[in-house]
Amino acid sequence: MSAAAGEPVTTDSVLLGHFPSLTGVTRAMDLGCGSGVLGLILAARSEKICVDMVELDPAAAAVCAENVAKNGLSGRLRVLNRDLRSLTEREVGKTQLIVSNPPYYPVGAGTAPEEGRRQAREELSCTLSDLARTAFRLLKEGGRMALVYPCGRLAEALRIMSETGLEPKRLRLVQARRDTAPSVALIECRRGGKPGLRVEPVLILKNPDGTDTAEVRTIYHLD
Repeated sequence: MSAAAGEPVTTDSVLLGHFPSLTGVTRAMDLGCGSGVLGLILAARSEKICVDMVELDPAAAAVCAENVAKNGLSGRLRVLNRDLRSLTEREVGKTQLIVSNPPYYPVGAGTAPEEGRRQAREELSCTLSDLARTAFRLLKEGGRMALVYPCGRLAEALRIMSETGLEPKRLRLVQARRDTAPSVALIECRRGGKPGLRVEPVLILKNPDGTDTAEVRTIYHLD
């Protein structure tokens, strides 16, 4: 599968793309897809899955469409240049799985290297509450949402998801090395799920010598 162009392929997105189980999933959605990394990973993991990829920024949506076509996946991946908050069930139906790597920072708190990337980094056009409400509306009962979010806002994320009706069911923290604090969290929620959170072993990215851990090499298909 060809590498995506445009927006950089972040480790967070790659880890998220491998986090949810795809067993039985045929319909998925990526909210705020950027250049399409998550959709491409899901399609590579399962030949049975179709993904609606939603992106507000026209330039990013165009890059995403180019990547979909380049990888010969136009039959399974659909790019929607839309504000995710305006999506309706009538337009896209109900889905079994939603993934998202949403903006991490409140407006003004996360200074991006380039002004054009602020929308992807800061909650300029979509807050986590907006995302949760959209996911709840578009998920089937029992459907799942998986997202990656900074640990500094983890308590807020779990609260928002639960209050919206997306009960957090799985949590895995990610840290660069064993001697560093976790930086981001992988979270999976279930629409209408019962309370009960399973905390999984921490995902370590680097060995003490700076090389990738065995799990990371597996995720990136380096072995």
